[in-house]
Amino acid sequence: MNLFAEILDLVTENLNGLIAEGVLPEGLDLSAVTVEPPRDPAHGDMATNAAMVLARPAGRRPREIADALAPRLARDPRIAAAEVAGPGFINLRFAPGVWVSVIPAVLAAGRDFGRSRMGAGVRVNVEFVSANPTGPLHVGHTRGAVFGDALASLLDFTGHEVTREYYINDGGAQVDVLARSAYERYREAHGLEPQIAEGLYPGDYLVPVGQALKERHGATLLDRPEAEWLPVVRDFAIEAMMEMIRADLAALGVRMDVYFSERSLYGSGRIEAALAHLASRGLIYEGVLEPPRGKTPEDWEPRVQTLFRSTAFGDDVDRPVKKSDGSWTYFAPDIAYHWDKVQRGFDVLIDVFGADHGGYVKRMKAAVAAFGTGTTLDIKLCQLVRLFRHGEPVKMSKRAGNFVTLRDLLDEVGPDVTRFTMLTRKNDAPLDFDFGKVTEQSKDNPVWYVQYAHARACSLMRRGAAITATDDAALAGADLGRLAHPAELALAARIAGWPRLVEAAAEAHEPHRIAFYLFELAGELHALWNRGNDEPALRFLQEDDPEGTRARLALVRATAVVIAAGLGILGVTPMEEMR
Repeated sequence: MNLFAEILDLVTENLNGLIAEGVLPEGLDLSAVTVEPPRDPAHGDMATNAAMVLARPAGRRPREIADALAPRLARDPRIAAAEVAGPGFINLRFAPGVWVSVIPAVLAAGRDFGRSRMGAGVRVNVEFVSANPTGPLHVGHTRGAVFGDALASLLDFTGHEVTREYYINDGGAQVDVLARSAYERYREAHGLEPQIAEGLYPGDYLVPVGQALKERHGATLLDRPEAEWLPVVRDFAIEAMMEMIRADLAALGVRMDVYFSERSLYGSGRIEAALAHLASRGLIYEGVLEPPRGKTPEDWEPRVQTLFRSTAFGDDVDRPVKKSDGSWTYFAPDIAYHWDKVQRGFDVLIDVFGADHGGYVKRMKAAVAAFGTGTTLDIKLCQLVRLFRHGEPVKMSKRAGNFVTLRDLLDEVGPDVTRFTMLTRKNDAPLDFDFGKVTEQSKDNPVWYVQYAHARACSLMRRGAAITATDDAALAGADLGRLAHPAELALAARIAGWPRLVEAAAEAHEPHRIAFYLFELAGELHALWNRGNDEPALRFLQEDDPEGTRARLALVRATAVVIAAGLGILGVTPMEEMR
């Protein structure tokens, strides 16, 4: 049950009635018509912009359309009043019982309440984390992992067919650096002094890799030239790093459907095929680029390269795909990788990148647009996470060498706190993560506040069983007319807004909206609890009023169901007890 969608259908139906009567012209596009909560709750329960957005295409004044539409809307039994405000907005006030009518639907659907079919038939690939396989995941990766996983869950909740994918960046020079770093730990395992030169990875996480290499190969690699041992050590080290990364992601509650190796593109013909497709569209050419910004002609050696005409699709400059020496640029396999995803039949591609990849957005979007298949690409940038402990910056991890790892985070606060906190800001806003604040039990800690609301609801259900029947079927049959206080109706209205919020968050690819909503919903429940301390008639449990208790518990149970559904999307446990 989506009450906002139902009222939008009512508005659309009556607009079509005005068109049939000749009040409005035929052929109007009604897609911009919305039904939303008014900015000021005093103005009503819902408001529609229909008259405002249709005035120009209809050739009518907004007020003229609103005056014709409002009386028709008021005929519906759910609408107590339809009031024209300002230049033509229509504010709707509901009849008693409309908001609470959503409660039986929530209890019947359970955690599936709010599920949508808006994405039915749409295949979405969400590529996230995709860290270089050169070490453990750090805090920045953690934010991208949580964001990508929550977004994938949100899209799944709204009916999309979702694939979670990790792109293993194992084709560049960084994996050779990994191999050389692991080789030094292999030498160390044989009692030799490791030579961790500048540019190598110094973290202790490679010590067990060196030991494992010794167990696998003995001393056979010690006296061989680099050209012989490097590919052997590189493959071994990459697999060891990926095992560690998979384990870290599993500890965070993230499981990928696909791990795609960049190296698999080389020598397979897929890079050539992707560029050949672009060439067939006249988008690949031989040319010379202008000097980069900040370079003078004297500092720049012009070279003929193979270029992609990305400026035709909104990029700032055309991008090289093959160097003058015939080798591929970093961009070429990325084009091929996205072409591979298109060939696999995805309708929507979503890439979750770190903030340092901002310069890559335009060129990658240009490449996908240039394919000409209609596939869309959305790139989400996750800004930095700054770690504090009671306001003081957190020092680096000794194990990692130069950063705080995902495991450091999980070992201290656990996956629930980590996941929820990472979603308390929009992905493109910096996030401060204070170990002291995220573990305190107060309203200032959003994850505790929301989990406590669910636990409080569960406690009320357990205690309420001594007064009235508390199973969902019995609660759905409660006399919901007993819920008449503005605070009770406000909570019911918040619950009724869940399906609309889910669809809006999915459409915008913004899972943080779920966290914000849950915080507000929890606040409504806690506020109603506190009111009961001052107004005994609002207390959830009243031994001398079983029917009133059952109605209020129905509201509480519906709140808990929605909180559990929302936390499920975020990958956070809905607690039944707080200790």
